Amino acid sequence: LLGTKLKQGSKSDTKSRLAETYREAALSVTITTLTDVLAFFIGTWTSFPSVRSFCLYTGTAFFIALNHKRVKGNQHWLTCVQVKVGKKSCLYNACCLGSCSSEPPEPETGETESEHPMSIFFKKYYGPFLTGKWIKLLVVLLYGAYLGGSIYGCTQVKEGIDLRNLASDDSYVIAYYDDDDKYFSDYGPRVMVVVTDSVNYWDESVRNDIEACVQDLENINYVDRNLSLSWLRVYTEIAGSGLININSKDLFINNLPVLFQYFPSFEWDINKTAEGIAASRFFIQTVNVTSAVDEKNLLNQLRDRAKQCVVPLMVYHPAFIYYDQYLVIVQNTIQNVVIAAGAMLVVSLVLIPSPLCCLWVTFAIASVIVGVAGFMTFWDISLDSISMINLVICIGFSVDFSAHISYAFVTSGESSANEKAVGALHQLGYPVLQGAVSTVLGVVVLAAAKTYIFRTFFKIMFLVILFGALHGLVFIPVFLTFFGYLGKSLPITGTKMDKIWIKSQYVICHQF
Repeated sequence: LLGTKLKQGSKSDTKSRLAETYREAALSVTITTLTDVLAFFIGTWTSFPSVRSFCLYTGTAFFIALNHKRVKGNQHWLTCVQVKVGKKSCLYNACCLGSCSSEPPEPETGETESEHPMSIFFKKYYGPFLTGKWIKLLVVLLYGAYLGGSIYGCTQVKEGIDLRNLASDDSYVIAYYDDDDKYFSDYGPRVMVVVTDSVNYWDESVRNDIEACVQDLENINYVDRNLSLSWLRVYTEIAGSGLININSKDLFINNLPVLFQYFPSFEWDINKTAEGIAASRFFIQTVNVTSAVDEKNLLNQLRDRAKQCVVPLMVYHPAFIYYDQYLVIVQNTIQNVVIAAGAMLVVSLVLIPSPLCCLWVTFAIASVIVGVAGFMTFWDISLDSISMINLVICIGFSVDFSAHISYAFVTSGESSANEKAVGALHQLGYPVLQGAVSTVLGVVVLAAAKTYIFRTFFKIMFLVILFGALHGLVFIPVFLTFFGYLGKSLPITGTKMDKIWIKSQYVICHQF
């Protein structure tokens, strides 16, 4: 964007062209940069360690990049003001200039370049075409179809991660899980039920309480009671036959070898110490757990019933680490999106001199996110920690296109809303299109990757750029024309205050 605006500058010397360029583009660049950083740092609030680490790393990398720009630009470490090179100590130069010496500035040229043909296309053909009355109606209908499809897709979104997706396509793990689904899909995880504290197993009332709790777990629809395995149940049956007595602590502990003689595997289910039994476990078999919804319901029901038991119980299976994300993935995603959208609105209100424009930018962010979340369902992408990371990226990218177009519209000096829209597209249509195409080309190679993570990154990034460009080049210009007369134009003049603003924006955006 800045490069295109610099080439289109009407001034001959570099300083004047930079001033003109930053006057038109600095604020929108500042907005998009701040919103990107905010999106990543808001992502650190999630409960997923992988997402939190990614967002923290990416957000921090922004500041590292800024410092590198400062060092290369011989700018002061605190004020970022350009420091003249002088005969100072190496320590001074390293702190204030960034190095012990600096490169001489490049010579200025007086050459100017003609306007790019694509900018002419947006001004003479695309802009007038898009602002036509019937085309506006068509755009509104197109947006209605887009929004309807997106909302429907959001209602059909699948939660959870398929473990196959964590491996490469040619990994033996894929074949293993395929065979597991083919031959053992009727059976879910064999869940461990752990009595976490030392209890008086020799007390008949305690044994009855434990048995009642196990039976309560077996009454869940996802559990087959005929496949449960309980050492205490078997031990009690042996005692009921009259072979042994287990009604006192000494008798209960001393007769355990009788149980182990008939069922040696039960010895692994009891943690026996000198003081008694510190903990023990039973097993229940789950069935008909075929989807992420079933896995989430199973986990909720097991934990709820274990919590209601009078005996301290814990249910566990190694797969629960994946089931846990189903309980919070939607909540965390919505939380991040809502907070980020609110942060974008605040940043826009501070930096864009039009509340209406800020609302449209926030609307574009929400619209793009809804579109990506909805259409990723049609592209066979589930909502999991992997896609959640990419949605965090989506929040930052979705503001880029609409912020540029909206700011160009609101600062236009044209008299009519249609002329404002045409002017905004003339100034920024080609840079927005160029940025969208170059970004897609940069990640398109990932479409052929053998790993689900990379393919998911490409798919979501493609949707973000596609819908972001669609909003910036089609929807937002049209929607802004409907409200073009609700406020006065904010043309940029050469007043003293404006020059101060330009200088401040130059200091900020020189880092970018």
